Amino acid sequence: MKWQAKEIDLYLQAKEYVDTAIIPLVPISLEDDFKKTIQVGEFIALFCDELEKQFKGRVFQFPPYTYIKKQNLYGCLEKLIELETYLKKYGFRHVIYLTSDSTWEQTESSITQLIYISAISLEELDKKQITNELSKQVKQLLPMLMNKWQNES
Repeated sequence: MKWQAKEIDLYLQAKEYVDTAIIPLVPISLEDDFKKTIQVGEFIALFCDELEKQFKGRVFQFPPYTYIKKQNLYGCLEKLIELETYLKKYGFRHVIYLTSDSTWEQTESSITQLIYISAISLEELDKKQITNELSKQVKQLLPMLMNKWQNES
């Protein structure tokens, strides 16, 4: 389920089964790395869409958390921890942050459920190839998610 009005009724009916919040972390930059930053954000957004499709009924995809790429991530961490506390208060047992921004790798230990996914360039691929690539990457993430769900159930 996604953060969309048309899906909220479905969420409310299945709320007891939807225990995982998915939050994409998307950088913003208007500097020299502008295009690459957009590609990273585009990739993680599409990846989260594919993940949500495959786990509909178990996960809820929230809007992306956006931040300025060059800013100190520790300020973001405080806000993400606050967000996680809020979501857990309302029944989400798992809050998973997904990013393709390698800057987050250094802060990984601060957020227990931060997953870095290496972005691939989608620019030269057609829609079917993009779907296939994203599906493959989601399948690679499957054992990690299943492990998280089993260990924290």
